[in-house]
Amino acid sequence: MTSMTAPRTSPQPGLRERKKIKTREAIRAATYALVEEQGWDATTIEQIAERAEVSPSTVFRYFPTKEDIVLTDEYDLLIMEELRSRPADEPWPESLRLVMHRAIRMGVKDDPVVSRLRTRLMVEVPSVRSRMMESMSSTGRLLCQAIGERTGRAPDSLEVRVYAMSFIGGLMEVSMFWAENEHEGDFEALVDRALDVIEHGLPPENH
Repeated sequence: MTSMTAPRTSPQPGLRERKKIKTREAIRAATYALVEEQGWDATTIEQIAERAEVSPSTVFRYFPTKEDIVLTDEYDLLIMEELRSRPADEPWPESLRLVMHRAIRMGVKDDPVVSRLRTRLMVEVPSVRSRMMESMSSTGRLLCQAIGERTGRAPDSLEVRVYAMSFIGGLMEVSMFWAENEHEGDFEALVDRALDVIEHGLPPENH
């Protein structure tokens, strides 16, 4: 299955970085398992640390909040790298759509159980939803940089900021819609519908 990868020129992570990745994954896996077993509110950092065989301070060193454990991933920088690797003459909306398809295959379709849990928590837990909005704001700033590089516009211009955050907000609403509707339908197709609205505006109502 197609997935995004870092540029081939990127160095492979060293032993120390591999240990960090392994620890992050252990903390995430412990959190997902505990939340599935007993729910979000009953799951504590101490329980997560015990399940992951690390100390609570280690959990906080990798993830500042419990919400970050289920929301943080390493995809943002990969997405930006992928956008920058697209042909310069490719229409921006087409580049964005292609990269999002690859990101979805990597992040949603390759790990559907976790993707459903994350989006369900966004709907059910206000603190997760609030933290997601903060996280996506950071992603939006990265997207502004990528748009500025591609289009020659100032990354902090009003037009670029509005476009980037419309896209980010659209993705969040797709995730919420998917979870609110029992994860029915194909997430990739829902993202396509959202991108169509961003690119072309609201479609005519079906009568």
